Amino acid sequence: MRRSQSILLSSVLVTGLITFSFGWFFAKNIKPAGNAAGASGTTNQAAQKFSEAGPFEEKTIHVRDLEEVWARLQNAYYDASKLNLEKLEYGAVKGFVAAIGDPYSVFMTPEESKEFENGLEGQLEGIGAELEVKNGKLIVVSPLKNSPAMEAGVRSGDIIYKIGDDLAEEMTLFEAITKIRGKKGTTVTLTILREGIPKPIILTIIRSEITIDSITLKKLNGDIFHLAINQFNDHTKSEFNDAIQTILLEKAKGLILDVRGNGGGYLDTSIDILSELLSGKITAAIIKKRDASKNETVKTTGSSRLADIPLIVLVDKGSASASEIVAGAIQDYKRGIVMGEKTFGKGSVQELSELADGSRLRMTIAKWFTPLDRSIDEIGVMPDQEVKMTEDDFEKNRDPQLDAALQYFRNKK
Repeated sequence: MRRSQSILLSSVLVTGLITFSFGWFFAKNIKPAGNAAGASGTTNQAAQKFSEAGPFEEKTIHVRDLEEVWARLQNAYYDASKLNLEKLEYGAVKGFVAAIGDPYSVFMTPEESKEFENGLEGQLEGIGAELEVKNGKLIVVSPLKNSPAMEAGVRSGDIIYKIGDDLAEEMTLFEAITKIRGKKGTTVTLTILREGIPKPIILTIIRSEITIDSITLKKLNGDIFHLAINQFNDHTKSEFNDAIQTILLEKAKGLILDVRGNGGGYLDTSIDILSELLSGKITAAIIKKRDASKNETVKTTGSSRLADIPLIVLVDKGSASASEIVAGAIQDYKRGIVMGEKTFGKGSVQELSELADGSRLRMTIAKWFTPLDRSIDEIGVMPDQEVKMTEDDFEKNRDPQLDAALQYFRNKK
């Protein structure tokens, strides 16, 4: 449980297996309940916190109806083999949290929690795509780079209409994930709706093991480096440090920081990145909570090793949460040029806490804002220079956004 004690920003990472979310935030210092008594204590503390944060009428939860329903099911339901009490209990808790109507507040079973943790460690199995439920529709935030989803032609913004023969909008997020995931070598068929394409697109994707390379670094013409951050995960900081050594040793004349298709990850990792790009110990993000007295200003560390290198940040509609923290701060401080397409717009904060049986509750506890107090939630970061990818660009494997970044450096010289 090392990382459940830090903040995570992500959109929903559904790598076709059950990995969850990048673009979400998890709050620091969340302690797991060690046993049933601990769980009860945690619940009471939470209720106390809420009452301190503002007017909140404490109410007792009545489970009588649930007990009566269970008794009647046991007595008369036709197929007794389907009466799995543990499954039904977890389903009840899931429904309880889902009734809030917040797609980012979710209860995860122990099995789902393990899958979630695996995703943050960069070890996945499935099709490799980050998903989001928005307005009742299953949306692709971004396919992971070099994943089966990307190779099959899945794109950011696609709506998954059907998984096999089943309508995705009739499923919960986890039901959809369960349908999409599967053993390496097996296939899943997705029916996709895409803006600008009149007919549904049907893709059959072969599931595979997926290893996410957190960072890739390439030297381009004229001592310009292209540094792509694919995910803000457990490995990003060490890989970024290695990249910094190369960039400094090679005396880079410019840096293209590419967070396209990056659905997010850990907040503290995004702050590590900003700490190398910005000068001094300055505000990286503002966290606003229900109780305004507990608002938090997150600052950079002042490491600043790359602060003097000319910078371009590439973004697209698959850039979410932690990626938007980076892009928003760079833009606010006019540290570099943000280029590409408007980002996803994920600006809420989720707290992740573990319950006694290994299940977890993720709930929205705050919103985050850029250093200039801008909210990007449901809005996104608008690039300083907009460069779109056309259908023809995708089909012919062209990258006009990277080309525009290189041209910017050439013109600047």
